[in-house]
Amino acid sequence: MDYTQLAPAYIRAIAPYQPGKPISELERELGITDIVKLASNENPLGASPMAVAAARAALDEISLYPDGNGYALKEALVQRYGVSHSQLVLGNGSNDLLELTARAFLTVGDKVVYSDHSFAVYPLATQAVGAIGISVAARDYGHDLDAMRLAAVEQGAKLIFIANPNNPTGTFLSGDALYAFMRALPENILVVLDEAYNEYLPENCRYDSVSWLAEFPNILISRTFSKAYGLASLRVGYALGDPQVIDMLGRVRQPFNVNSMAQAAALAALQDIEFVQRTFELNLRGMAQLTTGLRALGLKYIPSFGNFVSFHVTNAAWIYRRLLESGVIVRPVGNYAMPDYLRVSIGLETQNQKFLSALKQILGETA
Repeated sequence: MDYTQLAPAYIRAIAPYQPGKPISELERELGITDIVKLASNENPLGASPMAVAAARAALDEISLYPDGNGYALKEALVQRYGVSHSQLVLGNGSNDLLELTARAFLTVGDKVVYSDHSFAVYPLATQAVGAIGISVAARDYGHDLDAMRLAAVEQGAKLIFIANPNNPTGTFLSGDALYAFMRALPENILVVLDEAYNEYLPENCRYDSVSWLAEFPNILISRTFSKAYGLASLRVGYALGDPQVIDMLGRVRQPFNVNSMAQAAALAALQDIEFVQRTFELNLRGMAQLTTGLRALGLKYIPSFGNFVSFHVTNAAWIYRRLLESGVIVRPVGNYAMPDYLRVSIGLETQNQKFLSALKQILGETA
């Protein structure tokens, strides 16, 4: 018997998410060491020492279930953003929150709108519940908000996913543009504003989306501790929204979806403002280093507001493989309909330089 046939057709049609290649896997494959991983948009500084200490302290209670409500972390977020506990839900990373939203609000046949070249989890979460994804053509590799609004209204969509900054392209939508989009959108369409890279925005680009919650109960803001806070392995994120929306997510959330170490580390990381500032400044310098280097190599790239940059190359699959052989892991993005691009995360200065040096040598081989 073919047991795959027991699963719904829309589940069988899913192409599983492909994460960045781990260092250990490349070591096993090629038997090389001194590998630099610039594939998964991780924080090259690691995590805040305060967060690491808090996680270690939480080990003493690993025999106990975590606080299923996450009260202490929620309280810190309440104080940070001026919201109520009923406007917050915690997730096992922000991916969990995206999937919870799909499970809570979508069913078979419902329509969902997202942009071309946007985060792969949006179509995955949509397809996993049997909903129908509508991918709208991008504008300069970013979201075309007018086209997305029209598609959502004309197709009777129930949900829209927007990433800002966008992954994997790094494009950015201004606060004014997003606010105008929300004002023009019917209130019966829920918008998930995924701000996983929010902390990397320069001061002149920042906007207060949380303040919009009072005006737009149909917006859900998703954020994570995996990127700027450096807690990718612990998997902890949070969403802010209208109490009615948050209530629905809470109904499908697993009771202990965020473990005790993650909660403790996230609470400590939230207080370490100096670490986040160092992360931000390192990212600015690294972005300048990489983009300057790419220009020197004659390569075009997409201006990015995240902690990564996508750049154009011919024969991207071959260059990706040659970079692996050189001990540098980047991210191919052919699955985002960008077959001629690679995405590189910003690392430490020495890591960035290793990537640029390896890339220069590889490009020389094709000259």
